[in-house]
Amino acid sequence: MLAKLWYDGWQDAHAAILPAELARARTRESFAERMTGALADVRVIGPRGAPSGFAMLKGDELYQFYVASEARGAGIAATLMADAEAQLSERGVGTAWLACAIGNVRAARFYEKCGWYLARTMVNRLDTVDGPFDLEIWRYEKRLAHR
Repeated sequence: MLAKLWYDGWQDAHAAILPAELARARTRESFAERMTGALADVRVIGPRGAPSGFAMLKGDELYQFYVASEARGAGIAATLMADAEAQLSERGVGTAWLACAIGNVRAARFYEKCGWYLARTMVNRLDTVDGPFDLEIWRYEKRLAHR
């Protein structure tokens, strides 16, 4: 269910604004494989079997953040973001970062509303079934309070 939520969310937010070769590499199977490998760093919100959203951490990065389209506008994203930030802080992260696809204005507005700021654009190396893929992204950062 999580991989489906991730795949559907990626299609909704990214398929139209990212290079076609990356979209071809982002198959349903690739999302399932990546999710299986990262489950220890994933927090889910919503009922078992019908997740409303998830956040995946990777080091000092909020690596993935998705909310199901039918759950948007209900405060779930803000709750999930607060939890992700708390987890990063508990890990001792002083400044967290996340990658936002250039052109994903809806996500960028949400991150800014949560106190994240656009630090710069950068090239992010993505792993795909076809090998590494370099993608220019917006890098958002947020200074976290220590717990």
